[in-house]
Amino acid sequence: MGDQKEKEKVLSGLLVAGVICIAANLRPAITSVGPVIGTIRHSLHMSNAQAGFITTLPLLAFALISPLAPKLASQIGQELTLLLGIVILFIGILARTAGNAAMLYIGTAFVGTGIAIGNVLLPSLIKHRVPEKLGLMTSIYTTVMGGFAALASGVSVPIVDGLGLGWKWGLLVWGILSVLAALVWIPQLRRHARVKFSAHQETPGRSVWLSPLAWQVTLFLGLQSFLFYSTIAWLAEIMVSHGASLVAAGWMVSIMQFVSLPATFMTPIWAERMKNQIPLVFGITIFYLCGLTGLLYGGHMFWMWICIILIGIAQGASISLALAFIGLRSKTATEAANLSGMSQSAGYLVAAAGPFLIGWLYDRAHNWHMPVVIMMICGILMLAAGTGAGRNKYVSR
Repeated sequence: MGDQKEKEKVLSGLLVAGVICIAANLRPAITSVGPVIGTIRHSLHMSNAQAGFITTLPLLAFALISPLAPKLASQIGQELTLLLGIVILFIGILARTAGNAAMLYIGTAFVGTGIAIGNVLLPSLIKHRVPEKLGLMTSIYTTVMGGFAALASGVSVPIVDGLGLGWKWGLLVWGILSVLAALVWIPQLRRHARVKFSAHQETPGRSVWLSPLAWQVTLFLGLQSFLFYSTIAWLAEIMVSHGASLVAAGWMVSIMQFVSLPATFMTPIWAERMKNQIPLVFGITIFYLCGLTGLLYGGHMFWMWICIILIGIAQGASISLALAFIGLRSKTATEAANLSGMSQSAGYLVAAAGPFLIGWLYDRAHNWHMPVVIMMICGILMLAAGTGAGRNKYVSR
């Protein structure tokens, strides 16, 4: 009996370690590109539009691949599919360093594909393997995901310029995380035959795409992603327009991501304990609107930093709540996988439009007022979607 309990502890520890390692891979390959995009553009003689597509391409891959990931997992198992995602991610990271624009785009598409598989299947894996610790495990993996995203943004320039390694090595270094994740995840393959799920677990005749609640979860995830990627892309420029230096503006983007981590961790834990999550949605919206109002009117740099902190907290809480909704609004692992696929497919299509739309509005207006107003409207729409998604119901009802 004692040996069995000890074995279960070891297996549980390996599962947690594997989830953490996979989560660590779900953002750095994307967020490491932004700070060195100018260097890449100059090296490959690309236009601004061509360089900008490097950021948009992973989001389009998310939208395309997300509905397919649950179907593949139903055939070969979640564990094996997740390992396949990590391998695809590593191939993409490797391909991007070939030194030409075509391979950069192809590699980025592979990166988006690998990350999409992890994005979709981690919530359903947690729902299946540790349903009693849904909130805690969601907190852990979303916090790790956000932490490594911020880290990649912060150290890309020092790797490329400070160490003089060039942009290829600056992108390739994140492949180390993929290799580590694959090695740590391999022991989970022994369970994939037993954990493999099928459509028979789903409520007969009920597609998640026909559920109004599922669409509310999808819109909440999409709108919060719209706000996240829009601020990541344009916050520095907005702050420069309010008088910040380029260095200070860069630090603001990094700090915004780091201050989000406590909210990222705590929100799913709170969400799981609450009868419904509507109060959390209201709190997130208030933080977002207050922060965006500061960006709209500007002011002393001290108040700008306060606005950045408010936006960071709202971002951290909203992404982890969106992912928590996937487990909280579903009854089974299959349902969670299908909801995850749907919400991240349609949701990231909404997100992909964000950076482009905000930049297009700035080009037309030559100021940041209308773009920021659009982000505030997006926050209000997120409140409406979140109010529906936060109800204590299941998508299969």
